[in-house]
Amino acid sequence: MKELEREYKALANGKRLAILKYLNKANRASVGDIAKEIKLTLKATSKHLGVLSSVEAVEKTKQSLLVLYYLSEKPRATVSHFLKLIS
Repeated sequence: MKELEREYKALANGKRLAILKYLNKANRASVGDIAKEIKLTLKATSKHLGVLSSVEAVEKTKQSLLVLYYLSEKPRATVSHFLKLIS
């Protein structure tokens, strides 16, 4: 039950939903690109991405010095449901 609560809490934030919606459209993006799109600082965007990562909504890959974020390939059921709602 605690895990479900944590997932809903992570997804019950407008900025985090905006990140998911943007990644759904962009496929992969850097923190800078995401921050610019949702009009947040890099620090705040990184924090939101950390929360989304903790509930397995997003994953990241490193290309040289650039870290790219993308939607999880196998999201949890709760996350998958939210993605369908915002698509």
